[in-house]
Amino acid sequence: MMLATQPERVIWQAFPSWGHFSWLYFFMILTALRGIVFLRFGLPGWQMWIVGAIVLLLVIVVIRRWAYYIVTPTQVIIKNGYTQHEIAYMKLEMIESIALLQGPIARFWGIGTLVIQSSKEKRELRLRGIKDPHVAEAKIKALLPAK
Repeated sequence: MMLATQPERVIWQAFPSWGHFSWLYFFMILTALRGIVFLRFGLPGWQMWIVGAIVLLLVIVVIRRWAYYIVTPTQVIIKNGYTQHEIAYMKLEMIESIALLQGPIARFWGIGTLVIQSSKEKRELRLRGIKDPHVAEAKIKALLPAK
């Protein structure tokens, strides 16, 4: 007789923040403005610029859900947001350090990247574009076993 396994309790979960794609917003707005200028001055090709801006917006929507971050009492997991296929994971007992990376634009948007390094395998997980990264970092550190 097989025992049904219970899914692990989720402590924290998130997709990358919308602010993580601010550079794509910039290009989307630039492309749309160019289309508007072409339309305003009666120049041909304005439709393609507007279509390009719409395509960039769709790209943002699609890639935002590509990665999905989950923290459970035993591990940190990165899954594909569409298929729920596990991309990478790290057991909490293997974590050596957690670093928060934030540039000036990321700080403005209130996002950051958590870099989680393992102790034995010298590999790392990067949780990119996390909203309120200090909260996620504190939750993971609270779960780490005492050393």
